[in-house]
Amino acid sequence: MSPLVSARWSPADQDRALGKAAREKLPRSAQGIFAAPGRNVVGILEEQHVSRLAHLVPVRVGRMLQTPFAFYRGAAAVMAGDLSREQTSGHQVVACGDAHLANFGLYASPERRLVFDLNDFDEVFPAPWEWDVKRLAASIWLSGRNSGHTEEQCRTAAEAAARSYRLAMRRLFEGTAAERYYFQVETDVLTATMASAGILDKDVKKAKRRTSEQVLAKMTAETVHGEPKIVDQWPLVYHPETATLDRVSTLFELYRNSLRADTALLVSQYRLVDVAIRVVGVGSVGTRCWVILMLGPSGEPLFLQAKEVNRSVLESHGGAQPSSDVIRLLTTFGQGYRAVAGQRIMQAQSDPFLGWVGNTVETDGQLRDYFVRQFRDMKGSFALDQLGPGPLTDYARLCGGVLARAHSQTPGSAFIAGYLGRSEVFDKAIAAWARYYADQTEKDHAELERAVRSGRLDAESGI
Repeated sequence: MSPLVSARWSPADQDRALGKAAREKLPRSAQGIFAAPGRNVVGILEEQHVSRLAHLVPVRVGRMLQTPFAFYRGAAAVMAGDLSREQTSGHQVVACGDAHLANFGLYASPERRLVFDLNDFDEVFPAPWEWDVKRLAASIWLSGRNSGHTEEQCRTAAEAAARSYRLAMRRLFEGTAAERYYFQVETDVLTATMASAGILDKDVKKAKRRTSEQVLAKMTAETVHGEPKIVDQWPLVYHPETATLDRVSTLFELYRNSLRADTALLVSQYRLVDVAIRVVGVGSVGTRCWVILMLGPSGEPLFLQAKEVNRSVLESHGGAQPSSDVIRLLTTFGQGYRAVAGQRIMQAQSDPFLGWVGNTVETDGQLRDYFVRQFRDMKGSFALDQLGPGPLTDYARLCGGVLARAHSQTPGSAFIAGYLGRSEVFDKAIAAWARYYADQTEKDHAELERAVRSGRLDAESGI
């Protein structure tokens, strides 16, 4: 047994002790050190574009061009490579991989209560816990700049997120593993945290109105046979010639097999009516994202989204390697399973329709993986560009605490609480790092602009 721990201590006490000892190898102040990376930003993006739908690549580039914050949202691979060159404290968690400010939001729990949590898991993978914290903090600084906040106001918000993460991690490990597992943020907690925002009620009400019935009215038209059909809106929504309901039905059976028995039985009562590709987000543009329309026994609609998922950038560009059998389980059944399992681990409540399809043979002969979830079911997010300095700080604090809860689900994460301690050294270091990376992102954004002006990349704006 290590001389740092005692047989009389609990496993959590031992992990805390190891975390404290890790400060000697990597002082918390060193988390603020940033060395400008040497890499080809445009080359990294072009590498990702190879496997994407070619006609949508200019849309992705156009969306990333909008602002440095928009570029940052689409550049998770770039950042993963940058983070891989930095020192870490040595503990891995099931990491989100893309924990920027816009990837937190509202959604419905299975009990139909509105909760707030991380809500994007395309890049989930075992990785150093610091990587998620730094991605969150840098996004806060960039979001603040995007809204015209001063540098000091950006620093305040970034520090608030790191402090909230540190304090929440300590509180979480004062409780039991079950208490950490059951903790969740519902709208009453949001109200207390975001009282100063002035937009909470509007965003909550908007999320509650987002149902399959609303999507049906917005996205479909009735055919001559009286059936609803998704309306094409090229290039954002369209029906590929290669998509047939028979083929999708076969894949849908594979999806049903990945569900819990109760949800699988529920889904069996619906029939497939239509399927189309729909462009989503910034970083995901060009991947194959399908919206699926089904009708139930009484003609009620159910919309699902099937999203192509590739290797996590934490693995492909960050070089992250699972360090334990528990974490390695994430990668056992393919990329769709990885995204689903990671989401179920990190979220306090997950979509009951969450499932996956692996190793599907596409018409081009390529094997692809997908994960499936409900489409727009009471989902919502805050309008970040409308958050003033005070509300941004409140929101950053909320996201930092939620991220701590997600990381606390990985065994051994009392290590993090021990490493962070009670001082504000880590908070200030992370904020300093966030500013450096915000500066780097602005340079990267300018490099993308030059690539478009020179004709190296095509871009379509306003889509």
